[in-house]
Order: sequence, then structure tokens, then C-alpha cells
Amino acid sequence: MSRTPSLTRRNVLVVAPHPDDEVLGCAGVIARSIAEGQSVHVCIVTRAVDTVINIDIIERGRQEAQAVHTELGVTSTSFLDFPAPLLDTVPQHRISDALRALVAEQQIDTIFIPHGGDIHLDHTIVHHCALVACRPVNDSTVRRIYAYETLSETEWAPPRGDTWFIPNVFVDISAYLDDKLRAMEGYASQIKQAPNPRGRDGIIALARSRGYSVGCQAAEAFSLIREIQS
Repeated sequence: MSRTPSLTRRNVLVVAPHPDDEVLGCAGVIARSIAEGQSVHVCIVTRAVDTVINIDIIERGRQEAQAVHTELGVTSTSFLDFPAPLLDTVPQHRISDALRALVAEQQIDTIFIPHGGDIHLDHTIVHHCALVACRPVNDSTVRRIYAYETLSETEWAPPRGDTWFIPNVFVDISAYLDDKLRAMEGYASQIKQAPNPRGRDGIIALARSRGYSVGCQAAEAFSLIREIQS
């Protein structure tokens, strides 16, 4: 079991089904990677449908995402505008093609995607489509694929073998936990109060638990899906 993955990354992509998933799952790694001089790109796959969510809330979430990413120092943010929470109505090849084009454009070598067993179907679909987009064919630049956990999505999935999140990579974010907390606070429309896990207390509790399990103060945990070494 590794506490820290190989930090030889050059171009990192974090794929988030919805705004704030990237912060809940990866903000520590985002902040650490940027501090180490790496390029970090974020892709928000969906845009909420205005017949389901008020348009003002949708636009506020977009504005919050851009402000959070700017504060973190993210290299670029892409919004793909597929409908949420109706991603299951979209032909999946369209999502895969959009992600594949982004990977090729940014020459991504390391990608973080949501866990495939999350309770939210949008997360499951994005996970699968990202794997299709990152197949090791046609001179794909992707060398490492990690799945991240998302508070209030990953832990609420049913307890089955195909939904369990099994981490085998732990990244020490002790020096970046405050960055993660500030990033989530930037999503004022999304942050919740305890005992809801999608808030400051929940983020700290999970980071401490993951960190203590490998001997550091705070960590983010990931499931390594594939790593190609050359």
C-alpha cells in the first residue's frame, strides 16, 4: 500500500460529474500538485437542467466553481454541459468522445475520476465514460487512472462487492487540508452543516481517518485503476 503515488505527473485532469465533486474528492491533491509545479485541469461534465433546479442556483454553482478553481490555481476549467441529473438519457459515446477530446487536447497523463460504485447514477456513468475515453489505444497519453471518493455519494452506495470503494493509494495532504476546506467553503451553495457529510466537519473527519490509517495527519484516498510504467 502506497501513501503517495508517483508525483512525476505533468498534466493532470480531474473529472467531476457536478461542481464541488472535484473538491470533495481531490482538492488536496489538486493543491499539492499545483504547488509541485504540475498543470491541473478540471472538467465539470454536467449542467443541471433548469426544469429540475432553479436557473439562478445553476449559474451560481458555475460561478463558484470558476472562483474556487482560480483560487486553487487550476490551469483550466471545462464545462461540458451534459444534463444533470439526466445523464442516463445521453448516449454514452457522446460523453466519452468529449472526454477523449479533452484528454488529447491537454495531453493528460494522469486522470482522477469518480468511483464507479457511487449512489448517484451520474457518477457511475461518468466513471464508465472516462474509462472508455482513456483506453490505452491510438497513442493515448494517459498513464495513470485513479478513482476518488465523494462524500455523500460513495459511502451511501449499497454494500455490495461491485460498489465498495477500496482505496489502495493514499496521498498525504496534511499541508493542504486547509486549502481543501477553503475550496469547499467557496461552494457556499453546496456546503452543508453537520451531521451532513458534505461540509467542513465531514471533510475533516474523512481526511483524518484516511490519514491516520497510513500514519499521517490527513490524506485523500484513491483506488488505482491502471498505471502504465515505461
